[in-house]
Amino acid sequence: MQYESFNLHFLLHSASLVEERLRLQLAALDTSHRQARILDALDRMGQASQARLAREFDLTPASMSTMTVRLLEAGFILRARHRDEARSNVLQLPDKGRGLLAEIRSIWREMDRMIETTIGHEKAEQLAALTRELRDAFGGRVPGQMPGETNQLPLVDVKNDTPNCQTERTERKQDD
Repeated sequence: MQYESFNLHFLLHSASLVEERLRLQLAALDTSHRQARILDALDRMGQASQARLAREFDLTPASMSTMTVRLLEAGFILRARHRDEARSNVLQLPDKGRGLLAEIRSIWREMDRMIETTIGHEKAEQLAALTRELRDAFGGRVPGQMPGETNQLPLVDVKNDTPNCQTERTERKQDD
């Protein structure tokens, strides 16, 4: 019996394998992939309400609350009063969270290197460009970027950890 092959499955399987390797690396920091992305977003945004973070990540407020509670309890993020709205709280990234984020970014660089070592530099760059294009086409974006505003964020050259000539187009979202 012949079976039809679907290209989608190659993408999903590869993403699953990469995510599992990332999960194992982040487990040493007692952090999940999604928590790492929250820390990264707060670093770029400066501060944000939990409701805004939920919108940025397209999650329910309850799901975002679950994801941030451990980060709050561990002191990796802090809750503070909103400077303009006394009844509102914002989440911020303290030095302890920035330290964890530095370790996370080191793991992310290692993951980029692993992909490059596995499929080669040129293919790794092509893969990154194609997956960004796919994300953008499906309406994905970098959390914290405002709609309609185009920013050019440098992509990191995994060989030497420096920005290369390629950039990522992102959209910004206004603050609460």
